Amino acid sequence: MSETTHTNDRYVSFVDIDCESRVDGCIERIRACIEHNTNPSPLHDYVATKLAETEARGQDGLYLIGSQVNVLRELFEHHDDDAGLHLLECIELKCC
Repeated sequence: MSETTHTNDRYVSFVDIDCESRVDGCIERIRACIEHNTNPSPLHDYVATKLAETEARGQDGLYLIGSQVNVLRELFEHHDDDAGLHLLECIELKCC
């Protein structure tokens, strides 16, 4: 008998992918970047506005991340935030 390898498929179910935890962690990293005053970026105001709009509309963090992937990637790169980039990539590949 052969052993089958189980892989999570986001198109079937989000079970065991833990998107919510990843999104929460990514939002925390986004907040840390936009609050980082010693290395400001023109993206800070834009991202802060998008974050506030998302929250005001009652949309979840996955909506923000999915619609702003490239901007967030640039923000994390500006801050040399490898952990943020890794989370963003995981979310993009597994949750969006």
